[in-house]
Amino acid sequence: MSTDSPAAPKKKILVVDDNEIVVKTLSLKLQGAGYQVISALDGAEAVAAARLEVPDLILLDIFFPPDVGGVPWDGFRIMEWFQRLDMSKKIPIIIITGTEDPKARERATSSGAIAYFQKPLEHDYLLKVVRATLGDPGN
Repeated sequence: MSTDSPAAPKKKILVVDDNEIVVKTLSLKLQGAGYQVISALDGAEAVAAARLEVPDLILLDIFFPPDVGGVPWDGFRIMEWFQRLDMSKKIPIIIITGTEDPKARERATSSGAIAYFQKPLEHDYLLKVVRATLGDPGN
């Protein structure tokens, strides 16, 4: 008879960024730290992924190129959508962005972001914040 307890399910992190290299790099770092990663390259994909997967944490870029369909998605609008959906309104959001605009940082935190990281990312520190947010002492 085995005394091993079943492994706890991996916590899910949704990475939302229009830059595929950023998404891939973050995905590899997070998977290497023991997390399950879901990714989205735009606002519509992000909302659909949050509805389907219900992540434990969202890493979200702020600026996206204009949508072909005419809906100007940006990180702030995506945050508004997450806050409207019952299954995602309590999911913590960490902003990852290339902008140096202090107004963007202020708007992100006043919109509910729990942390704000400027690109290029310091991955070790980001992982530390992710672990603290998810209550993981270290995978």
